[in-house]
Amino acid sequence: MRLRHIELFQAILQTGSLTAAAELLHISQPAASKILKHAEQQLGFALFDRVRGKLQPTAEARVLQQQTERLAIDLQNLRRLADNLGRGEECALRLICTPALAQALLPQAVRAWRERYPRTRCQLATQHTAEIVEALLLREADLGLTLQAVEHPGLSTRLLTEGRMRVIAPPGWWPAEELSNPVRLQALVGVSLIGLDTRDALGGLLRGHLEELDPPPRIDTWVQTYQLARQLVASGQGVALVDPLTALAADGGEVQARLLEPAITVPVYALTRVHEQPVPAQTALLEQILAQAERLLAAERPAAGVR
Repeated sequence: MRLRHIELFQAILQTGSLTAAAELLHISQPAASKILKHAEQQLGFALFDRVRGKLQPTAEARVLQQQTERLAIDLQNLRRLADNLGRGEECALRLICTPALAQALLPQAVRAWRERYPRTRCQLATQHTAEIVEALLLREADLGLTLQAVEHPGLSTRLLTEGRMRVIAPPGWWPAEELSNPVRLQALVGVSLIGLDTRDALGGLLRGHLEELDPPPRIDTWVQTYQLARQLVASGQGVALVDPLTALAADGGEVQARLLEPAITVPVYALTRVHEQPVPAQTALLEQILAQAERLLAAERPAAGVR
């Protein structure tokens, strides 16, 4: 199958008709019919049957579908990469990071950075780590921030800072005199806990520790982001284990925060493409992000909790 055959094949699967597929590909219906006929001649079997006015894929087409969908995604990514290369430095600074880091670090860091670079164009986005890696490789971003270590031959990983996992609870959950003391993991036995379904190394580590408790914490609500866990905690729906920056951030609702014992280290990584030198504006922003992270991690919180 040639690329044109695959494009038409995918278009027919999406639309269910040859005419609609031709419109999707911006070609005439006779041209689409000719491409389909040529593809079936090359393959030696039919790809579609006409059923009640619509084209239905044959059994052989269903077998091909999974592989052609992968090729179509690869082709789309190739076009995205080519488009980004063609635009060059249209956007001077493109940062993508996880939602938790964006909420805790970016507002103050960007405000300080703007004092030095008031007119520099920038683009800020949030995604999970897998999508951050993809965006960097496709040159849709130049700098990534994540809590997860990434090993990829096309990316360079730099450890910026690290802190310790916190337990957060609604206001008044613990007496004020206990806030400076760590919470033992065993103290969560039977407690209503908001679960983190993050599907990353840190999430797996937390699940492993919790599964060792007997009885395990009661988890009725699962979330995929640390900041949503904090908002639920602030509304009185239980306690949660979150990264230190989410626990210590100034917004997201008032909570109490205590260190978790045994200690679980939470790193913050910066990701860039290998063999690329950062522009001065990018270096300056990364410095402000690091400074904001260090301020949060070093800050002494009032005994009443974290606002």
